Amino acid sequence: MSAVSAISDTDRIRAILARVPDPEIPAVSVVDLGIVREIAAGTVTITPTYTGCPATIAIEQSIREALDANGFANVAIETTLSPPWSTDWISDKGREDLRAYGIAPPPKGAATASLKNQTAAECPQCGSSNTEELSRFGSTPCKALWRCKACAEPFDRFKCH
Repeated sequence: MSAVSAISDTDRIRAILARVPDPEIPAVSVVDLGIVREIAAGTVTITPTYTGCPATIAIEQSIREALDANGFANVAIETTLSPPWSTDWISDKGREDLRAYGIAPPPKGAATASLKNQTAAECPQCGSSNTEELSRFGSTPCKALWRCKACAEPFDRFKCH
């Protein structure tokens, strides 16, 4: 395979996977959520948002179906846990998609900050930062439940890690 076709295949695979939604947050693709780590040498490498994520098998199946349907049945899918997934891997588009879906995305670089020094979440409904955490446990293990004091709406916030 020539370098030109390898680059072309990599770009095609990335475009295909950019249409594969995360099973728990269907408004965001597995590419924009940062789950797809690498596409190289006939292999797609993924990292779940946390070790033991129950959606990992569903993500692998969705990726496999998308690859098979687009002529890439020979591409392997590997899961790696090291380094662990980080909210810093969410793309700018992914952050916007989360916000539009009603989930407060973590700020860029938040994973490198101390969890005890997290800033208030910006409300995805009204944009206010006058918010409070109600519970560290949200609708999925990777989210916490917050409430906006300005508009009184509850919302999920992606946990920084």
